[in-house]
Amino acid sequence: MRRRFGAAVLRGYGSRFAVEEVILDAGPAEGEILVRIAGCGMCRTDLAVRRSAGRTPLPAVLGHEGAGVVVETGGTGTGLSAGDHVVLSFDSCGHCRNCMGAAPAYCDSFAPLNLFGGRRENAARFTDAAGGVLAPRWFGQSSFAEYAMVPARNAVRVDPSLPIELLGPLGCGFLTGAGSVFNSFGVGPGDTVAVFGAGAVGLAAVMAATAAGAVAVAVDRHPERLAHAERLHAIPLHAASAGLPHRIQQLTDGGAQYALDTTGSAELINDALVALRPRGHLGLVARLPTTLPIQPGALDRGRTISHICEGDAVPALLVPKLTALWRAGRFPFDELIRTYPLSDINGAERDCEAGRVVKPVLIPEGGGR
Repeated sequence: MRRRFGAAVLRGYGSRFAVEEVILDAGPAEGEILVRIAGCGMCRTDLAVRRSAGRTPLPAVLGHEGAGVVVETGGTGTGLSAGDHVVLSFDSCGHCRNCMGAAPAYCDSFAPLNLFGGRRENAARFTDAAGGVLAPRWFGQSSFAEYAMVPARNAVRVDPSLPIELLGPLGCGFLTGAGSVFNSFGVGPGDTVAVFGAGAVGLAAVMAATAAGAVAVAVDRHPERLAHAERLHAIPLHAASAGLPHRIQQLTDGGAQYALDTTGSAELINDALVALRPRGHLGLVARLPTTLPIQPGALDRGRTISHICEGDAVPALLVPKLTALWRAGRFPFDELIRTYPLSDINGAERDCEAGRVVKPVLIPEGGGR
């Protein structure tokens, strides 16, 4: 069945998004679902396409923090039905060693499936109004749109009483921050966590650390983001504070057990390492643009550093945990969200890049409940 709908198309790396009519020429194939998007978060990874040196094919529909309602399913093995409310997360193959080992974020095909072209099966069915082929699905979704065709393994069913239009960021940004705390670090009561960068990922880590009973320190250069962190019960520290590592050591009784860097700043990464106590663990979630110099002594005393992808999460396990914490008032992610109509996607991007909003969520026409 041919379906026409609105989507935000990026045609060039320096272009603005343009909301256009796009065409889907067929219904879901085996193992796929068609989802009516209620809301889609805007993530820094979407915006980083502009700096991807041409590796992400264009024109494309981006967006990978979608949530909505299943309209149609392909085959009998999806485990989902029309009318189900779902949060959409990253794509993975499902059969490599890491996928089979409950580590889908480290799927052997993660980069090609999510970042550099997506699944090639049935790709040509997705076109613009003139018949021009659009790039295959971004993160298995391309959810800056009214509809998205998604592999069913990417979708997590959620309670229909939840505010579906706001849940999309639980599939990536908030998942990454919270998963880093819960999964990668295994934070528990009385632990100490220093979070560098109080954006969506960093503030999700702060909320998770607080929910786990840990002491959280948040470091950022934007006063309004530090104020957000303080409202979420973190100790705020300006990134330009004199003697930053020493200040964190004082606040955490000799050094943080865990640190999470979301900034990609070499200077702050070194500060984070020095702020750790012996055998402390620093996790990096940002993709580093250059070689990372480590200052002498920063990795002494058993300190470790690792890269964390998607919070080491199995979305089907972590998303329900986060919604349960939200219902209990212990993970108030909705306080970080500002909604925009999909037609104002360029305004949302401007506000995001300027730091005026923590997490923009785009609502397609007719989206929400």
